[in-house]
Amino acid sequence: MTAEFPLDASACRGRQNRLLEVMLAQDLDLVVVMQSPHVQWLSGAWFGWHFQPAAALFRDGLLAVVMPERRKVDAVADEVLTYEAQWHSTLRNDQRQASCEVLGRWLSGRPAARRVGVEYSSFSRHLHQLGACELVDIEPDLYRLRRRKDADELALMQKATLATEQMYLRAREILEPGISELEMFNQLQAAAVDELGEMLTGTGNDYQCGSRGGPPRRDRVAEAGELYILDLGPAFRGYFADNCRTLAVTSADHRQLEAWSLVTAVFGLVEREVRPGKSARELFQQAQMLLDTAKTGRFDHHLGHGLGLFPHEAPHLNPHWDDRFEQGDVFTVEPGLYAPELRAGMRIENNYRVTEDGVELLTDFPLEL
Repeated sequence: MTAEFPLDASACRGRQNRLLEVMLAQDLDLVVVMQSPHVQWLSGAWFGWHFQPAAALFRDGLLAVVMPERRKVDAVADEVLTYEAQWHSTLRNDQRQASCEVLGRWLSGRPAARRVGVEYSSFSRHLHQLGACELVDIEPDLYRLRRRKDADELALMQKATLATEQMYLRAREILEPGISELEMFNQLQAAAVDELGEMLTGTGNDYQCGSRGGPPRRDRVAEAGELYILDLGPAFRGYFADNCRTLAVTSADHRQLEAWSLVTAVFGLVEREVRPGKSARELFQQAQMLLDTAKTGRFDHHLGHGLGLFPHEAPHLNPHWDDRFEQGDVFTVEPGLYAPELRAGMRIENNYRVTEDGVELLTDFPLEL
């Protein structure tokens, strides 16, 4: 970490304690995590995608972290172990086996565990030293615990969000008929890097003009009358931003402005309705009913989702889930309307945090076309 974003030991220990409460409730002696986001969530140690750290939390509160020897970083942990991720500067393809061997040797010196929580989707059989213990899927609990964002997590997410604000400012400066999608993409990436002061760890989805979305195309240029959907998600040290603005290449026409008025009205609905306990599915349905009154355009995707160490987390503003908002959730709201007459439509996205009695807007920058 850096002076601007120091490692927050209190927040990390608080997250460890929240997991310990789950362990006690489920009578677990040990939890082993191997997904980098879960290692970071527990210890504050962030690694690039090409490394394979691990962490083990014991019922007595002791946390051990296994990390790459030549990429050793600060961690809020009681034991820091290292494995060789590189040989003579070459990244090993068998890092998971290497990190498990280090963790396994260390676990062999501890009392045997009866019940062990692991991530079923990614637990490695290389960790054979656990023996004949009972394995319990802790992954759903980890995702549930990750919903409540602590101050150190919010700081990293807000830094990423500041990058999106600079990207939109730059987009408004340079957008004109004839600019290529690839040029727009390159300039927006540069604006984000300038704001963050380092490489991005994620970049977002949609950079196409006159389209619902997609990656930038080399030979496609913006045309007069089109709308340019920019759904941006730069990530900063593992934590994602995700918000969208739609810009008119030239002056918006009356149908585009009418659609914009209805799309942005959804934010008022969210700010009136969302409280802890509110059904996210019900909110989706309310927004769908509002947008179905549009004279031009159709809304046919999710209304939003939580975000953090992964671009899409709970709560899901989506009829396929029945989540309820909880205090500490950070979520997106991204209503849209699409039709050929709108050239080809718009999506506008804000981010909110659920408070004790409502929501806090985290993306307070212009919505105009």
